[in-house]
Amino acid sequence: MRLMPIHFCQPGMKLGKKIYNEDGLVLLSEHIELTPSMILRLEQLGLRYLYIEDARTDDIRIPELISEETKRESMYEIRKNFRELMNQPFSEKQSAYPSLGKNFRKVITNLIDDLSSHEDAMIMLSDINSTDFYLYRHSLNVCIYTVMMALSKGYNSEELNTIALGALLHDIGKTQIPMEVLLKPDKLTNEEYRIIQQHTELGYRILKDEANIPLLAAHCAFQHHERIDGTGYPRGIKGVEIHEYSKMIGIVDSYDAMTSHRIYRSAMMPHQALEILYTGSGTLYEQGMLELFRDRIAIYPIGVTVKLNTGEIGVVVDLNSTSPQRPIIRILYDEDGQELSSIYDVDLSVKLNLMIVAVLTGGV
Repeated sequence: MRLMPIHFCQPGMKLGKKIYNEDGLVLLSEHIELTPSMILRLEQLGLRYLYIEDARTDDIRIPELISEETKRESMYEIRKNFRELMNQPFSEKQSAYPSLGKNFRKVITNLIDDLSSHEDAMIMLSDINSTDFYLYRHSLNVCIYTVMMALSKGYNSEELNTIALGALLHDIGKTQIPMEVLLKPDKLTNEEYRIIQQHTELGYRILKDEANIPLLAAHCAFQHHERIDGTGYPRGIKGVEIHEYSKMIGIVDSYDAMTSHRIYRSAMMPHQALEILYTGSGTLYEQGMLELFRDRIAIYPIGVTVKLNTGEIGVVVDLNSTSPQRPIIRILYDEDGQELSSIYDVDLSVKLNLMIVAVLTGGV
């Protein structure tokens, strides 16, 4: 299968992966033939890329870091609990949802169990084939990415559970932000931006006194927009004043926001988002943590079409965990753009004279 921008998908093409609706149920199954109305509807739902069947790449399989059951149960709990908080304004006099920690305990256990069995896997784009509300998808994605980083750091069980819960609930304060501000498609006014910034403090206040939620998890909500040079919010703290968990979540939060489709802009590809993160190395983010994250993500996701410095065009068919920027490419077109009658794979970690110069988002 290949990963294609939806605006280049044509009627008659067949889906390579299932599409899920906002309830975590299958909206469209793999192998289904796309129609004009399907393509239009998926675009209206916010999908910008689709996995499409292709005879030349029919052996490509996208690894799933968490099972369908784990994803479905996780999204159910996120939606249920976040919606309840949206419908019930938080009051410090009476906890908004006292069983919050208990409700997410099984979710966290299942996520860690699934991800622990794929410790060497690379983090792929997580929400390409889901139509769920951004806040829900983002919360799950940030948890997945953060746990993968935490596993790489060798955290023990208690540490993993705390950072996973903190990552899953890092944006819970946004349940208290007015929807007209949270979903505004235009540039925010200074006052609206100030309102959005309140979500860190609101999240901390929601979580800090909840049973079964460690105080450190509440601090993840409080500090994930702090930056090591003191330019973050809400308190403008620096360096060692920011907890390690919050620093990790801050990187992942920024990355997932950039690689997700938003109302006001299209999603970036991973290599573009990583370049932007690295402009903040040593100022916004700790360099060592950025390097750890870089080594865990698939900079060029399986199925994406790329152009090499030779002019040849191919599709990423596999990843090299020891060299994520140099995947295995299936060459489909020669340097003149002519389709090859005999395709072949090339491992960029071996062929060091070859390199990716562009990710193609047009039709080939």
